[in-house]
Amino acid sequence: MPLKTSTGAQYTRILGVGGARGSRVVTNEEMCTMIDSTPEWIEQRTGITERRWVSDGENVLTLATEAARKAIERAGIQPEQIDAVIVSTVSHFMQTPGLATILSAELGLTSPAAFDLSAACAGFCYGVGMADSLVRGGTATNVLVVGSEVLSKFINFDDRGTAFLFSDGAGAVVIGASDTPGIGPTIWGSKPEGHEIITIDDWKSMEPEREAPILRMDGREVFKWATTAIADRVVETLDASGLTPDELDCFIPHQANNRITDSMLRHLKLPETVTVARDIVNMGNSSAASVPLAMEALLESGQAKSGDSALIIGFGAGLVFAGQTVILP
Repeated sequence: MPLKTSTGAQYTRILGVGGARGSRVVTNEEMCTMIDSTPEWIEQRTGITERRWVSDGENVLTLATEAARKAIERAGIQPEQIDAVIVSTVSHFMQTPGLATILSAELGLTSPAAFDLSAACAGFCYGVGMADSLVRGGTATNVLVVGSEVLSKFINFDDRGTAFLFSDGAGAVVIGASDTPGIGPTIWGSKPEGHEIITIDDWKSMEPEREAPILRMDGREVFKWATTAIADRVVETLDASGLTPDELDCFIPHQANNRITDSMLRHLKLPETVTVARDIVNMGNSSAASVPLAMEALLESGQAKSGDSALIIGFGAGLVFAGQTVILP
């Protein structure tokens, strides 16, 4: 007798999005009191003018909780309707239990599937791809996908080339069934031989006075990879959706560097009518949180509206990448 299999919704979509940012605003001027640089050099090289760090009482869980509650409320569902939770983070300081289970308890969820994933700056888009498959496969109905990071704790202040990049925040979406296609095919992959380009030191090697190990990144190699191989994957992601550049409404890449975004735009040959996320200017690089935070910012500012199409893509340590074209909630 053949095994039974599960089937779910034919299509999925993002039902709601929410975000939370560290409450401390750190300007380039303040940053330059900690590292040997100038505000003008930082802005010219990256587009960043300020970033957000956590204050006392804020952490990876409080940020994730605030973002998740917003996303659930905006999705128009009750917390008990969430039956799976996926959290992408490299900032959860416990090996186990995962942040997803702790967050589920904080939200008062009943018995969701709950797990963390580690895909750094691509983690949110990995989560979107997995949530889409869970709902269409019939093993979940409403999936909460969260990217939450407190990268300020990992900064290497001796590295003037990267120390100013990183920030603290969380972004979340709820993904559920749809009558029409709302999430396109996931294009994802990795460059395993580049796994040493972005790393966080082993906890055993941490200096006693630090709260967390040091994040190390070869910025030049990341820039080269992002503006060549990842720029090609951006084109592939849009092609897979069946949309043309003229039909796309928004482009929301990982907020790593405005120069990387500009390079991707040249590859895509997008018309000027496409809205491009530049959340990095006032936020910096929040890793797994950057795409949903930029999405929320576009919607809240009115630069994008519900029903718009948006190409999202994340890329980072591993080296890993993932992207989709989605319909905004």
